[in-house]
Amino acid sequence: MKLSCQPFTVHKRVPLTISRGTTAQSTNLWLRLSAEGIEGWGEAAPFSIGTHQQTLEILQADIARLQTALEGFHPFDRQAIEAVVTELSIHSASRAALDVALWDWCGKATGQPVWRLLGLDVERIQPTSVTVGISSPAAAQQRSQDWLQQTSARALKVKLGSPNGLEADQAMFQAIYDHIPASVSLSVDANGGWTLDSAKVMAEWLSDRQVTHLEQPLPVSQNADLANLKQHSPIPVFVDESCFNSSDIPHLANLVDGINIKLMKAGGLSEVLRMIHTAQACGLQVMFGCYSDSSLANGAMAQVSPLARYLDLDSHLNLRDDPFTGLTLANGRLLPPNHPGLGLN
Repeated sequence: MKLSCQPFTVHKRVPLTISRGTTAQSTNLWLRLSAEGIEGWGEAAPFSIGTHQQTLEILQADIARLQTALEGFHPFDRQAIEAVVTELSIHSASRAALDVALWDWCGKATGQPVWRLLGLDVERIQPTSVTVGISSPAAAQQRSQDWLQQTSARALKVKLGSPNGLEADQAMFQAIYDHIPASVSLSVDANGGWTLDSAKVMAEWLSDRQVTHLEQPLPVSQNADLANLKQHSPIPVFVDESCFNSSDIPHLANLVDGINIKLMKAGGLSEVLRMIHTAQACGLQVMFGCYSDSSLANGAMAQVSPLARYLDLDSHLNLRDDPFTGLTLANGRLLPPNHPGLGLN
């Protein structure tokens, strides 16, 4: 099999601000895997969490090494390919691109969508949330209304953890809450922007406003405080930045209520499936998230979405220049195509 990749830049319609900063665009990699006249696609999106950085340059170097190392393999040689990827210490976003391309190739080779190969029921897919970043109360209220008009969303994720403190967080959330239909569910993601005491206060305050769950309230460095927060929080506590892959989950089982799985952190759909099964065995709920991913990466996650309780696969909906098509947003639900593989164009 042969690998090729090319960078592509996507621009957000509305820049997204979280507790760590603002993102307006991203240059991702489109990986194409060719064998027997069939081409499988995958995507690698750069991301950073604290000192953990996967830059475009790092990912391009990964793909260059894989092009040489995997030339003699067939796409069905999954176990052998995984061993090579592990030996080369390939970063998770690059592994994700390769693994998704292998699944896409397999689906196309067998004439089946990935979700059907896995025996999944797309009728079980939950609505995907759309995200409102940190801003002024007026801007947040307008952004939430714009999202609802654009997508008919049934779930909204609100980014909190403002550097201006809890009063700013509460004012912004209240502005959204006062104008959102009761039929739209609300969740909150602080991206590690709170202290333990602040998180306890906000968990109580948000519970009074029917928030479904609270994501990454504390920095990764304060994982030890999660059990204390879980004990006092009236709403479920999820982690994102604190959980990369399946090996992280057992350590979190008694500290939180759920985990956020992202394709780029996990390293591909194969590891996403491992994470889901591990989380379920540990009694944890599962949600899916994304970075500045296009429809290609989010479309891959849509293939396994029937297995998640909460979905936040909205990044491609906020792009002005998404190069891929094929996903359907119906009644707030992101549905994978019925075509072979990922089914994208």
